[in-house]
Amino acid sequence: MVSVPVAPTPSSTTPTKISWQSVVWFGVLLTLCYAPILYRLGVQWATDENMGHGFFVPVVAGFIAWQRRGLLLATPRKPNGWGLFLVIFAGAQAVAATLGAELFTARLAFVLSLFGIVLYLGGTRWVKVLLFPLLLLLFMIPIPTIIYAALTLKLQMLASQLAEALIGAMGIPVLRSGNTLTLPSQTLDIAEACSGIRSLLSLAFLSLVYSYFADKRVWMRWVLLGLTVPIAIFANGIRVALTGLLSEVNTNLAQGLYHETEGFIVFAVALLVLVSVHGIIRFTTRKLGRS
Repeated sequence: MVSVPVAPTPSSTTPTKISWQSVVWFGVLLTLCYAPILYRLGVQWATDENMGHGFFVPVVAGFIAWQRRGLLLATPRKPNGWGLFLVIFAGAQAVAATLGAELFTARLAFVLSLFGIVLYLGGTRWVKVLLFPLLLLLFMIPIPTIIYAALTLKLQMLASQLAEALIGAMGIPVLRSGNTLTLPSQTLDIAEACSGIRSLLSLAFLSLVYSYFADKRVWMRWVLLGLTVPIAIFANGIRVALTGLLSEVNTNLAQGLYHETEGFIVFAVALLVLVSVHGIIRFTTRKLGRS
């Protein structure tokens, strides 16, 4: 009896090759359709100090996606038609938002289109593989103006309250009225630029990137992201208090390049604190035997 080899039947678990032609086609089409939106977004990155990190977001997200290409190639491709529907829906959203001058919604439509393309080309498993870099792209979109204004005002008040307590603890007389601090030598007005929102957004982005490369546990990313809020607020309060202290020595130290340098130093310290807290959590979880 002669055995005849049977050709292997396609399996739902067999990895398939990426259709680079489709990827390029979708990429070119997406770039052309969203070119005006992306151009205005790039202009805001270059002119808005609070969005200086915007240029790094797509680069870092793209690098992470490229790093995961091996896992993507090993993941079975199962195209999902709902992805094409999501692309069309996002396109309609972009048109409506552009006509209504609603920048946030128009920019969000671009990220939704990327989700739709991945879903259409590879299915839900591909979306799962690329979920983190796709979500990371949300950091390149400035938050809505209404939310920004409310958040900035709240951060201004927190910074002034914390700075008042710290300056008073250093023995310097200080009187706070709203977000204005009156010192013996001058009056400090906690403006929007000193609210700390720039540090908060940048630190939140860096916390996710750092936790991705330094710790593979997904829950750790959420923990560090949550910790960026109190760390950024406290760091900004220290920055304002430091400005008040230096202004008592020399008022020029609270302005210009000196003031900007203080901000960079305090932000670096805040990042170092975040890394240190991660080390403490990692050490503690190892001692407790958690994975």
